[in-house]
Amino acid sequence: MYQRNFQLKVTGELDEPTLKHVVVPRCSVADVVNGKSNMHSGRRTYEVSFAGRGPRFHAVKHYMFFPGRPRWPEGRRDLTYAFGNALSDEVKSVFSSALVRWAEVIPLTFRQVETFSTADITIGFYSGEHGDGSPFDGRGGVLAHAFPPTNGRCHFDRDENWIISGNGGNGRFEPSAHDLESVAVHEIGHLLGLHHSTVEGSIMNPRIAAGTRKVILTRDDVEGVQYLYGANPNFIGSTSRPRPSTQH
Repeated sequence: MYQRNFQLKVTGELDEPTLKHVVVPRCSVADVVNGKSNMHSGRRTYEVSFAGRGPRFHAVKHYMFFPGRPRWPEGRRDLTYAFGNALSDEVKSVFSSALVRWAEVIPLTFRQVETFSTADITIGFYSGEHGDGSPFDGRGGVLAHAFPPTNGRCHFDRDENWIISGNGGNGRFEPSAHDLESVAVHEIGHLLGLHHSTVEGSIMNPRIAAGTRKVILTRDDVEGVQYLYGANPNFIGSTSRPRPSTQH
């Protein structure tokens, strides 16, 4: 099942390619629960018909949702977020940037508030067992996890070597550390209702190697979240940035 989910050669054995895949640090949101996979390798398809231009073309959707397809209620267009630890303004700005990347493509805005107990989204850094049933494991391995709507909890492993400032796009740098914004963008996808994707380069793929910066939403990420919430009216394409806005 693991090999099939991640488009590896299905041998049923812990072979070298599979082992190399398994040890890459990742999000701890489970791919398999009670023996049932929450991922697929593009088994669901849709058809696009071009009348008079030959046969139908088939495209594969890899994005997935949590069971029951939870999402923030239809009437909610402004979600609040707060931090559970005393964090620097630089760290907080990383999360603001990560939230902007999703707000650019869907009709939701995110607003920081000071009251942690009443915020829709709560963000914190923790070590080991921290009360949600998914303990962190120290440096390497599990990096972070988040819960689907409307739980709102988003947790990061305090013991990781986090890179706070990046280069503004996708890339590689500092091979022994993890880019905080890259992981934050992924976890926010979970907060919005997206599960893991089998697309290797997508934000919602659960694995990210140390030293990697991956913050730009792929077409798979955009199509998945827009399926849940619709498109931001200012969004002009899956690879383009929307027109400037005063909100994020």
